[in-house]
Amino acid sequence: MVESMCGCICSGCEFVEKCGCKGCFASKGYPFHGECKFALCCMEHGYIHCGECEEFPCQKLTDFAYDPEYGDENGSILEVLRQWNKDGATRDNGVQKEEKTND
Repeated sequence: MVESMCGCICSGCEFVEKCGCKGCFASKGYPFHGECKFALCCMEHGYIHCGECEEFPCQKLTDFAYDPEYGDENGSILEVLRQWNKDGATRDNGVQKEEKTND
């Protein structure tokens, strides 16, 4: 189940309770800290999460994934996104990922 667009696991995040964060899906790309460039990019391109993008992992996401202050330092969100993409993951609201067609 997809919890965020960038690969963060919101269910274990301190900011959900501490800051009242609703996450990127519910906030439409504006979680507790304001505008989220990853969420807005996903929504602009019609992706459920960054792992679906053909540019995955982009430099911005890679920098975030290894940022000791804001990311997880070891890049584990990149693996989360790879797994969600491989599994055809669903959003946290239960809506199935739409199949892409080449129409």
